[in-house]
Amino acid sequence: MTVNITIIGMGKIGTSVGLALVQHAGQFHRIGHDLYPEYSRRAHKLGAIDKVAYNLPGSVADADIVFLALPADQIRETLKYIANDLKEGAVVMDTAPTKGAIASWTAELLPQNRYYVGLSPVINPKYMLVETSGGSAARVDMFQDGMIGIVAPQGTASAALKLAADLTSLLGAKPLFMDITEVDSLMAATHLVPQLVSAGLVGATAGQPGWTEGRKVAGAPYALAGSAMGAIDPPEAIAGAAALNKEHVIRVLDNVILTLISFKEKLQDGDLEALAEQLKKIRDAREDWLDKRNSGDWEEQPGMIDLPTSADEMRRWVIGRRRE
Repeated sequence: MTVNITIIGMGKIGTSVGLALVQHAGQFHRIGHDLYPEYSRRAHKLGAIDKVAYNLPGSVADADIVFLALPADQIRETLKYIANDLKEGAVVMDTAPTKGAIASWTAELLPQNRYYVGLSPVINPKYMLVETSGGSAARVDMFQDGMIGIVAPQGTASAALKLAADLTSLLGAKPLFMDITEVDSLMAATHLVPQLVSAGLVGATAGQPGWTEGRKVAGAPYALAGSAMGAIDPPEAIAGAAALNKEHVIRVLDNVILTLISFKEKLQDGDLEALAEQLKKIRDAREDWLDKRNSGDWEEQPGMIDLPTSADEMRRWVIGRRRE
């Protein structure tokens, strides 16, 4: 039996999904749609899809899987366009970095016996530091040796969950069933806030007094720290996903702010030994994560870094916010 899959959004992730399914060509018929038809045509030339669909509702009429490789803020409108054309038993999947809001939309918009399963892909570690996006950045092994988190609302048919797990395995990744709230929390910490913090550094320096000369001497630390901003998601997508995942994003941003306050206070107090020790613990935690991320060995539990949540730090921070 051939599974019909419609991929909506032919950027890096959507095109990589199509390419990964080439080796299973007898099992899938791949249709691609994008708001910009040239992206779909490029994916077709690459062999990532079997057919280009220009009409959005028509593209999903026969689909067993509708794969939304779209920014979170575009998904609700897309669901409204396609909901009435989904056949019975169709499974809608997405890769956006927030799931709670999308699950609510699907409960509201999808007809009965059409299902939603959210996917959170963790890509092949060899592409983790590659700062490219769009269809040209797609790779056939994008998900190889990675993991895909799978979430679904209560009451989702077991067949829909199995379909998502099977697709994950065919993409070369390991399926991991997770809770929707858990995924939203983790994606806030590991996907959205890093981009916001990167933007915060650039916003605090570029265009500020001294930047005329500062831009000339800025080197690797500045380039690396600022690289997350715009390298993964466009600004509109970051803002939209952060708004949909606001509670978790704000919590993680608060933790970042408290950590920066602790750096500041140690500098003000002249306690360089304590600052160096704190930085060393953070560096070691990053290196430990990077080693395990590259090897895929997660058996050992990570060490924990205490957040600087003293009463004085929290009080100064709250007072500072009230004065803004």
